[in-house]
Amino acid sequence: MVIQWYPGHMARAKKEMIASLKLVDMVIELSDARIPYSSRNPDIDGLAAGKIRMIILNKADTAEEKITSKWLEYYKEKGIPALAIDSRNSGSKKKIMEAIMKAAEIKFERDRKKGILKRPVRVMVCGIPNVGKSTLINTIAGKASAKVGNKPGVTKGNQWIRLNEKVELLDTPGLLWPKFEDQTVGSNLAFIGSINDEILSRYDLSISLVERLKAYPGKINERYGVDESVPSADIIKAIGEAKLLLKKGGEVDEEKACRMLIDDFRSGKLGRISLESPDKGDSNVSEETGV
Repeated sequence: MVIQWYPGHMARAKKEMIASLKLVDMVIELSDARIPYSSRNPDIDGLAAGKIRMIILNKADTAEEKITSKWLEYYKEKGIPALAIDSRNSGSKKKIMEAIMKAAEIKFERDRKKGILKRPVRVMVCGIPNVGKSTLINTIAGKASAKVGNKPGVTKGNQWIRLNEKVELLDTPGLLWPKFEDQTVGSNLAFIGSINDEILSRYDLSISLVERLKAYPGKINERYGVDESVPSADIIKAIGEAKLLLKKGGEVDEEKACRMLIDDFRSGKLGRISLESPDKGDSNVSEETGV
């Protein structure tokens, strides 16, 4: 399954981001805690050079806790502040705001030395599509300041949101990069919904997901009550049979079975699953992906 997707609006979003970087002090990059490597745009490191940085591993409630802890330690060793949160949880607000203020202390100290006392820290929130940027902003703003959706491309342009007298946020559209050098990355992004489902074969994607879930034996059986020892194609069919996803005449609707499997993974209904671990280092994608 070969995946490449770079719609034209992302090229425009990148230009907007480059222009906006001149206006901000800090860059918060959201990634998906299940695939922290694949869900980080490799362009961001270069674009945000010289800015205060923070990485947030979102949807941490759907990832394996011990592996998420390893990722937090991984970023700590690289000198990058990192948090693991569920942005839908209102309790995340205090944690995020405290982390922003701590990371921004260097900026406030620099301002104090210049006699500037009331300039807020301006924070850009960025990341690939569908990692929860708008949900995060709405959580910490305490209101629906940003549009939210379950598909890529909901945020169309930059949006400034003033949180308080000390912090202003800039929400940016989800930004992918032009080419996935490793197709494991493309598959991982498709699994979490960062790539438009309309350009993908759900069947091929589901077969790939079943193969990856073999690292977590029992998950599929626990959810659907099907035999995991059979070929992946038979597992898809068995899910359809178990959940009565049938066409007229009693034939299994494999398209619906595939959609259910993918949706259940994205929503965390299959349990805590991490598809990437930092254990093998970061010399290249193929070494860093997979548990």
